[in-house]
Amino acid sequence: MSGVDGLWTKQSGLPSLEILKAGAVLPVHKPKTWTSFDVVRRVRNRLKGAKIGHAGTLDPLADGLLILCIGAKTKEIENWMGGVKTYEASVVLGAVTESYDLETPVQSSGVETDFEEQKILDGLGTMVGFIQQRPPAHSAIKVDGVRAYTQARQGKPLEMQFRTVHIEALDLLDWNNPQMELRIRCGKGTYIRSLAHDLGVYWGCGAYLQGLRRTGIGEVHLDQAFQLEDFDAFLQIDSPSQHARR
Repeated sequence: MSGVDGLWTKQSGLPSLEILKAGAVLPVHKPKTWTSFDVVRRVRNRLKGAKIGHAGTLDPLADGLLILCIGAKTKEIENWMGGVKTYEASVVLGAVTESYDLETPVQSSGVETDFEEQKILDGLGTMVGFIQQRPPAHSAIKVDGVRAYTQARQGKPLEMQFRTVHIEALDLLDWNNPQMELRIRCGKGTYIRSLAHDLGVYWGCGAYLQGLRRTGIGEVHLDQAFQLEDFDAFLQIDSPSQHARR
């Protein structure tokens, strides 16, 4: 049985192939190293070319919740993109990378990071609310019609523009120098890599994002998401040949 807004979850199970192609919203667990479009392409191929879009890109080095809108539900992508996102992030202090994550080599800043927890909490507090954030040069944002990461990987200097983003909550889950674990609730367009970088600037020690998982979008949670393998198993069961044998 479907949930609200045509949402089908791991708990409800997948609908028929006909319903899927006509219009459905599916939470999917994007694997690490996959791009968001890799997931769209995989599911589109399994659904024989159905129209599919995703609501909010996840970086290749991140894993977690990706919402797919299929068929008529692609018209509602913007509605899903506007939902509050929840992330769990690992941030390492005392080092930096050009991409703000592990896409590029790590360089030590040479600054000690044996901070008291209160100093950590004070820094996190400065990032809550509406803040100005500069997206990473290694991002999918277009600059003069070209993806920023394309120019960054070619060594071309880029001046990314600041923009306003909203951090609803930023909680410290664990602090074990030089690594911290954070839970972030934020609005559309927030880059967690940039948040890690900016925290490193605040503490004067440098920081980069070591790991990232998206655990929620609006009221949808990662534990409701399908694995990509679920589509293979589903289509084997729901294929015409299987129906003929019933």
